[in-house]
Amino acid sequence: MYHRPSYIPSQKILDKYAQVLVNYALNSGAGIKENEVIQCLVPDIAKPLALALHNTILKSGGHPIVRLIPTGFEKHFFSLANEAQLTFFPEDFTKARVDLIDHNIGIIADVDPQALAKIAPEKIIRSRDAQKLYRDWLNQKELAGKFTWTAALWGVDAKAQEVGLTLRQYWQEIIKACFLDEADPIAKWQEIKTLQDKILQKINKLRIDYLEVVGPDINLHVALGAERKWLGGSGRNIPSFEIFTSPDWRRASGEVFFNQPLYRYGQIIKDISLEIRQGLVVKAHAKIGNKFLQAMLKSKNADKIGEFSLTDKRMSRISHVMAETLFDENIGGPFGNTHLAIGMAYRDAYQGEASLLTEVDWENLGYNDSAEHTDIISTTDRTVTAHLLNGNKKIIYRNGEFRI
Repeated sequence: MYHRPSYIPSQKILDKYAQVLVNYALNSGAGIKENEVIQCLVPDIAKPLALALHNTILKSGGHPIVRLIPTGFEKHFFSLANEAQLTFFPEDFTKARVDLIDHNIGIIADVDPQALAKIAPEKIIRSRDAQKLYRDWLNQKELAGKFTWTAALWGVDAKAQEVGLTLRQYWQEIIKACFLDEADPIAKWQEIKTLQDKILQKINKLRIDYLEVVGPDINLHVALGAERKWLGGSGRNIPSFEIFTSPDWRRASGEVFFNQPLYRYGQIIKDISLEIRQGLVVKAHAKIGNKFLQAMLKSKNADKIGEFSLTDKRMSRISHVMAETLFDENIGGPFGNTHLAIGMAYRDAYQGEASLLTEVDWENLGYNDSAEHTDIISTTDRTVTAHLLNGNKKIIYRNGEFRI
């Protein structure tokens, strides 16, 4: 079902967007190489961007595989699908596709944030779980250095209305956040990457045992675990200003309230609070969408932490909530933001050769494995203190900025 937008950016802006995604974001900030195969998954409403991506890939010597995803089919699928259809996974077809592609560009265009509000949560979770092997294959290929991906946002009327903006204004936030108003947006992204790399070099030199995160609505203890490193600036996600890691889930504890709404699986979940004890989410509640939150947490290993992230307000040009995790987890504002992800950990946060580890090794290191990975965001003030292995303490984040 095609939804005609009330505003579309100029071709010049779309071409810049495609340039950033193809010739910066992929290959971890280096752009594509000649003869690489790039899969583009683009909702049909974003067809103008799909064409810009297609042409940019061709001009850059790559091979585009563009799939236009029909908008609005999800509600019909979940309403009509039986159990076999919900869990159908074309293994041979999917594996061949994974083997073929070198990169993936995913465009987000959520034309109806509550499209699945009346669908039983368990149906959505079962369908998601059935696709886990696809994500596992891509993760394995990425860890072997043979695959990269990026995601970006297409503005839609529903999301603009959700945050009190016109679609033109909403697009101006996207343009500003992605430096598409600059003469050379790739050069600006390279500057951001340089700043992020400086922070990463400093924070990864600290031998951190655990983090103490304290603020008006957070009191959290997050242990990094053995052989962890912080990540950021890799081109995964445009925009991306966050510095993040995957902690040892077994040593997380405390309470946190998230003041930002979560838009996920065609649902809206608001005012989420979590209580974590000995690594497990033992209590959770949302004022809106609580039934779906509980269903998410019941899926395998979704009651454990997979990611801890901080965004420095000095980097981010995002100044308005966007009702989309990709942007809201990178918002600047007066205090930057903190987000936690329940579910899957990022294995590239391992300092050594990740492709050599077995599943038992990952489990022993406290990396969570789950079909779920959902980021939940707070933009309130908090101070993050690193407790080092040598017994010293160091404040690494305060007033929305890294202090290292």
